[in-house]
Amino acid sequence: MSHTLRLGLIGAGRWGRNYIRTIGALPGMRLARLASRSPDSAPLVPAGCQIFAGWRDLLDPRVIDGIIIATPPALHAEMALAAIDLGLPVLVEKPLTLNVAEAHAVLARARERGVLVMVGHTHLFHPAYRAVKSMQPRYGRIHAIVGEASNRGPYRPDVSVLWDWGAHDVAMCLDLLGAPPKRAAVTILEHRPVEGGIGESVQLELAFANGVSASLRLSNLSEKRRRLAVQCERGLLVYDDLAAQKLIVTEGTSEQAIGIADDPPLSVAVREFAAATAARSRDLAGLELGTMVVEVLASCAAAAEASAAGP
Repeated sequence: MSHTLRLGLIGAGRWGRNYIRTIGALPGMRLARLASRSPDSAPLVPAGCQIFAGWRDLLDPRVIDGIIIATPPALHAEMALAAIDLGLPVLVEKPLTLNVAEAHAVLARARERGVLVMVGHTHLFHPAYRAVKSMQPRYGRIHAIVGEASNRGPYRPDVSVLWDWGAHDVAMCLDLLGAPPKRAAVTILEHRPVEGGIGESVQLELAFANGVSASLRLSNLSEKRRRLAVQCERGLLVYDDLAAQKLIVTEGTSEQAIGIADDPPLSVAVREFAAATAARSRDLAGLELGTMVVEVLASCAAAAEASAAGP
């Protein structure tokens, strides 16, 4: 980059604070503006960073080069559209939106204006997941994917575990298979009110072309797990974010741990967004995938509602 990239951030909640720390630790960029109504935000930002209570006041392409949106997803579309209209590149947290129409509106506007938009499906930037994707072709066609994603929380009043946790696993499946599923079925295993929101455990069964299946278990009511097993014709690739060895490859009776770079995925995402912004990239592959994720999750949510309603 020929100059320090100036970034704006909307939102200083738990994930917004992760962005503040990440930007501060990376060379070639700085946080120039933050939109937050919290009085606790001032000590979090570097000297010279302007803080605005209103997010629209932050959007000024003369002062910032790109914008990161880390707010509740119901706000994503309005904020992304406003930034796109000003020609500001956008990195928006997952899920892109909570409904298909808004996702398509963002994609259409980005295409029309030729503005970069990326979606923060964090695990797509994880070096271990990327190793799975790059190694998979040598082990033949994918037969099945099994994913587990869980933790004790977070409990959100506005976003279900399907949209919160499922966005990651569905994104990885779509990225690996390159197409949406033909069918989606959802089983609600547990659903109960908890302090701060709803506790849920759900099972997603996705059927793709050529007989490929994906079985994804998601929960905010059990011990922390983040694991994706990809069964191929000639081997099994297992990405386990919480294991000491984050990628294990099994071929026949041989099991091998693959060395993975210790590079936090959020750092990778921000670096790549900054590089794409500096290069004036118009690549919308990440936005197209993010839109497809919203379509699949909306289909799953509809299936879950139909299942809950009964015959």
